[in-house]
Amino acid sequence: MKLKSTSTILFLILTGALFTLYGCGANQSGRVYSQGQAQRSLSVYYGTIIELQEVTIEGSSSGAGSVIGGIAGGVAGSTIGHGRGSTLASVAGALVGAIAGSAIEKESGTKAALEFTIELDSGRLIAIVQEDDGYYRVGDRVRLLQSNDGTWRVRQ
Repeated sequence: MKLKSTSTILFLILTGALFTLYGCGANQSGRVYSQGQAQRSLSVYYGTIIELQEVTIEGSSSGAGSVIGGIAGGVAGSTIGHGRGSTLASVAGALVGAIAGSAIEKESGTKAALEFTIELDSGRLIAIVQEDDGYYRVGDRVRLLQSNDGTWRVRQ
């Protein structure tokens, strides 16, 4: 009986880790910087938004969700039945957990975004996709920041 309660605790810990992973998607807003982006020089441009389109930034899968989900599902399945039935339940739980963990990880990185078409003051047209910050409109004057690696941000 002690083994089953240990398995339950391990299952709860791994499930918690999976849902923590769910909330860890990278932020691609124009207002959020990573530590590596701080204190770097940026080129500044000004322009006007001439078109906005709602788009989706698709999440990716590193495999961590599958691993954590598979372990959690296997542990949960091992608490069912005895002998061969417990083994089959563990395998089935691991497969279902891996599939669910992968889906949760991918969904956590999927974000609503905007595709901006901007006419720079120089007359050049550019398009930039970034996470939807919720306050841009066609006709807005914006400040654009370009990093040395070619990454652009739209800011008001």
